[in-house]
Amino acid sequence: MRIVVLTTDNREPHKDYANPQPHFGTAPAALLQGLAMIPEIEVHVVSCIRQPVRSPEKIAPNIFFHSLVVPKIGWMKTLFQGCVRAARKKIQEIQPDIVHGQGTEADCSLSAIFSGFPNVLTLHGNMRLIAALNRERAFSYNWLAARLEGFVLPRTDGVVCITRYTQGAVQPLARKTWILPNAVDAGFFGVPPAPDLASPPMILCVGVVCPRKNQNDFIRALDPLARQKKIRLVFIGQVDDGAYGEEFRQLLQLRDWCEHVPFSGRDRVKEFFAKATIVALPTREDNCPMVVLEAMAAGVPVLASAVGGVPDLVEHEVNGLLCHPDQPETFRAAVARFLDDRAFARRLATAAQAQARRRFHPQVIAEKHLEIYRDVLGA
Repeated sequence: MRIVVLTTDNREPHKDYANPQPHFGTAPAALLQGLAMIPEIEVHVVSCIRQPVRSPEKIAPNIFFHSLVVPKIGWMKTLFQGCVRAARKKIQEIQPDIVHGQGTEADCSLSAIFSGFPNVLTLHGNMRLIAALNRERAFSYNWLAARLEGFVLPRTDGVVCITRYTQGAVQPLARKTWILPNAVDAGFFGVPPAPDLASPPMILCVGVVCPRKNQNDFIRALDPLARQKKIRLVFIGQVDDGAYGEEFRQLLQLRDWCEHVPFSGRDRVKEFFAKATIVALPTREDNCPMVVLEAMAAGVPVLASAVGGVPDLVEHEVNGLLCHPDQPETFRAAVARFLDDRAFARRLATAAQAQARRRFHPQVIAEKHLEIYRDVLGA
């Protein structure tokens, strides 16, 4: 089978044009890792970029890489027409059996539906739901992305939904849907566990600091606990430039038990997982948060909000603890329970890691993608 995967080369949004190696989003990168484990298939990764860059011909023995230079006029201002034309021309040369677009917030989804070949899309973020939650102003990037999502969903052969939450949001528009979670980088399964007697115990939050991720309320929720116990609360991620980010910085300045670390790649996250006592996600909306999958794979106890697609991943008191973002006392109680009952925490983390191997390992997810592709081609 010959497959084209349309995904964003992060050298473009990061303006990292001097880097000779492409790098992708966490979920697409883990999927490609799994596809590389199936030597009988041929995969072509196609990405658009605004400036010429040096790139390898292959990123794995069976995975080719194609970087397409598209001038600035061919991007969002013209609804990605330049990207669509460049991708379509390359796809015609490749002659794949199927095209897989990653995400609906940029050019990849449009390039997939206009490729002229059988195609599927994966939604990593539900742009229409995010735009509504954030009350995005007209013609902002997320507002446009939400309308783009509504346009492409009825025009693809099927949508890979990474949780039931996504499936419920897209089923009225999509021809066909499948539920299949994201893959996790295999390296997370080898993260050594943190020592039980770490002092002070580390509570780790990974993600962009913004209202949707709810870090500020989480800090305030743990204030009473921090007066009773020695704890260390570490945030990894970019901080919002607006009022929320300023409030976050002020909260940290007043609390010596809180700290912020800039995001510097998933390998750095693995290093923190090896020290973390708990991984927390106090989010108000999420689809299939990678930090939860990665923490499960690494065997770190997880507490997370019971919102969006999170309950598809975390079963309360079985492989983690679920909390409520509008009830801060539930976060405080969950953290205290994990800290006070280390045997309970280890039991949940062990169950989560075993489940992650069965459900999220990259080769497992890649094989299930092949089943979806065959389903589309058979139809």
